[in-house]
Amino acid sequence: MARTVRKALAQAGMAAALVLASVVAPAHAQSLLEKNFWLPNSKYTGNVPACSEPLALGTISNHFAETERMYWHNGANIVSYSNVKEIADKPWGEGFVPRRYCQATIVTNDTKQHTIYYSIIEDGGWQNMTWGVEWCIPEYDREFAYAPKCTMARP
Repeated sequence: MARTVRKALAQAGMAAALVLASVVAPAHAQSLLEKNFWLPNSKYTGNVPACSEPLALGTISNHFAETERMYWHNGANIVSYSNVKEIADKPWGEGFVPRRYCQATIVTNDTKQHTIYYSIIEDGGWQNMTWGVEWCIPEYDREFAYAPKCTMARP
C-alpha cells in the first residue's frame, strides 16, 4: 500500500515538474504556421449595411421573438421600428472588425415603446461568411448580458 502511494506521489511530482517547465519556457517568435496568413478574412472590406437595412431589422425581430418564446415563455414581438439612427461607425479605427452601432425606438406587441441598441458587424454572421447583428433592449436584458442597461452593446 505504501509503495503505491509513493509511486502515485512520484508520478504527480513528475507531472507538476513538466507543467512548470512548460510554463517557465522562454517565449519565441511566431513561426510561419502560427501567423495565420492563409485565413480568408484577414482583410476587412468595411462593407457594413446601414442601420435601416431591412434584413438586419428583420433578423433582430425574428431572434427577439424566438428568444422570448423559447426561453421566457411569453409572446413578445417587435411590431415596428422608428427613429433609426447611427451612433458610431468603426469607432475603434481601421484595424478592428468593422461595426456600425445603431439605436432605434421599437414598439412591442404590448404597445410599449423601448429603446434598442444594436450593431451590425462585418463577418459576424453564419460562419463569418456575411455580416451579423448583435442587439440589446434594456428592459429585456434579463440575463444582464450587456449590463448595465445595455451599456456594453454601445461603442
